[in-house]
Amino acid sequence: MTTLDLLRSDRVLSVVRAPAIDDARDLCSALVAGGIHVIELTFTTPDLPRHLDRAASGDTGAVVGAGTVQTAEQARAAVDAGAQFLVTPGQGPEAAAIVAAAHDAGIPIVLGAFTPSEVMTAVALGSDAVKIFPAHHLGPKYLKDLGGPFPGVPLVPSGGVNAGNARQFLDAGALAVSAGTDVVSPADVAAGRWADITEKASTFCAALR
Repeated sequence: MTTLDLLRSDRVLSVVRAPAIDDARDLCSALVAGGIHVIELTFTTPDLPRHLDRAASGDTGAVVGAGTVQTAEQARAAVDAGAQFLVTPGQGPEAAAIVAAAHDAGIPIVLGAFTPSEVMTAVALGSDAVKIFPAHHLGPKYLKDLGGPFPGVPLVPSGGVNAGNARQFLDAGALAVSAGTDVVSPADVAAGRWADITEKASTFCAALR
């Protein structure tokens, strides 16, 4: 099963944005136990390649990728550390090189976008799916509107998505939604409160049904 197939099945991925990660492998195990299998560790966390390597070092059942990728150098470092997909916050001057780094490694790339023009550019660059960020500003109705001109483009809303509105984004046509601090608070991640993270992941997943 590909990463996009897994997203289409689970309908959620978890974005981990924390100043520190106690143990990336245990974090992944906790999220999988709660029903979330696709996990994005971001370059806003110091020493991200080390955490990616740790996450990939055991059979947790998770598909782990790198997010907030802004340069080709970061993309290559993430791939070398075992990232199974890449995500960008937008489309900077190195977007094409980031896409190339992902596809050369045989993994999906999800470019960030907000406007219709940015979605068009992401598709033209070869993005396998498009992250709509920040999604909460215009909400599910905006995502549904984007689906009109882009019916075949997998859209993944991120930013401000929570258990209270996630189902609305899915009903509006999202491939999957990004679960952020609603599931993985920086404090829980840094302190290694894995049981709390599992419980929050389970609650979030239940809200999608």
